[in-house]
Amino acid sequence: MSRDSSYAVDAVDGGVLKPLLALSGPIALANLLQVGYTLTDTFWVGRLGGPAVSALGFSWAIVFAVLSLAGGFNVAGSVLVARHRGADDPARVDRVAGQTVAFVGGVALLIAAAGYLATPTLLALVGATPGSEVYRMATAYTRVGFLGTPFVFGLYVYQGLLRGWGDSRTPLYVVGGSVVLNVLVDPFFVLGFRNNVLLGALGLSAVERSLYAVTGFGGLGVEGAAVATVVSRGLGAAVAVGLLLSGRVGVNPSPSAFVPRRAVVVRLVRLGVPASVEQATHAVGVAVLTALVATAGDPAVAAYSIGNRVLALLLLPTVAVAAGTQTMVGQRLGAERSDRVTRVVGTAAGALGGYLVIASAVTILLAEPIVSVLVTGDGSAAVVAHGAAYLRIVGVTFAFVGVFRVLKGAFRGGGATTAAMVASVASLVLLRVPAAYALVHWFGAAAGGVWYGIAFSNVAICLLAAAWFRRGTWADRLPGR
Repeated sequence: MSRDSSYAVDAVDGGVLKPLLALSGPIALANLLQVGYTLTDTFWVGRLGGPAVSALGFSWAIVFAVLSLAGGFNVAGSVLVARHRGADDPARVDRVAGQTVAFVGGVALLIAAAGYLATPTLLALVGATPGSEVYRMATAYTRVGFLGTPFVFGLYVYQGLLRGWGDSRTPLYVVGGSVVLNVLVDPFFVLGFRNNVLLGALGLSAVERSLYAVTGFGGLGVEGAAVATVVSRGLGAAVAVGLLLSGRVGVNPSPSAFVPRRAVVVRLVRLGVPASVEQATHAVGVAVLTALVATAGDPAVAAYSIGNRVLALLLLPTVAVAAGTQTMVGQRLGAERSDRVTRVVGTAAGALGGYLVIASAVTILLAEPIVSVLVTGDGSAAVVAHGAAYLRIVGVTFAFVGVFRVLKGAFRGGGATTAAMVASVASLVLLRVPAAYALVHWFGAAAGGVWYGIAFSNVAICLLAAAWFRRGTWADRLPGR
């Protein structure tokens, strides 16, 4: 390569395991920190009681759909950068980076405006009851979140571009700083200077009383969690853009690279739309299943929200290894080394095996204590009961989730984002939702029907995707270099 950054990994030559771990390790830590946003919100909002956590559950069903759009073009930019890096073409790497930032920035502004206006309608669609206190809190949280959409998109795209280049460490540092800031300011935006358990635990109750007497600030409640997240992500996005423009991270787009070019934008859309649909499928699934869970009451919705946060944390290594697989497959295809793709996938799946067995055992054995840490106050007992059942049932299927994600990483790295999309849509439309609906409405299984529907789809789609991968017809669908 004619230029490089100190943290970039060569994913073309040599073995598989070492570069895979070098890529996946920082990605896992960065994703862990990303989950820190939602877990921090859940923890501090949980001090307000079960209804407040239910509001987050309804809101996140919508937030995931928005993040899926950012994630799709993140994948598109990452795949193109990886392909051009493998082909030793840094000029095209820079062009793709600039075009991705400019295009996604415009999309983010449109989504922020439309989402803010549509929030009340969207919340009603996912099962929140208009006029209720939960609905009011969810509306406030979601609208603030929409205002921060450009920052979220900026951070996602920055991570994708650098990961395609082979640098997963620099994004880790940027995301880490943003999360640390969020952790520090979240309790103050949520609880203010009245009944702030953090200040109490630090022995600063007298200081808290003085601050409240001076400011009268008793926190913004659920809305405060969203404000804290937007502030911290905004500063992180500003740092990310500054690093990208500085040229110190390997990818170095010139000002002209940000001027839209039809050929590159078309490519981004061709790869990004299927990837967005794939990720939106999960978001839609969360929304549909939230509506099904809502038939069992608000405590079940809160449990589903908490359970999803916990599973996201436990399964972070699978997401990281899948992202590493995507980069390695993309770079090797760019260097015309397609014969080594199967080895990458086998090594990635094998590397996850031991961890997933342990994660399943821990989840099943400690389900109730895990949930109880994240919710206290009114209605918490019912939330813990529902959440523990969710973790135990779905926890059995972790290995299938891991292998499926690695396979999708290979599909995306080969430019076959449509293959990954079809697999995700099939998982939702043909497997998960029908099974959950039948168990809830035909067999009266209540929230448990959703839990078993999710577990069934995890196993079935993994087996189907593995059969598709073995056929080999998905590979190398990215047009040209």
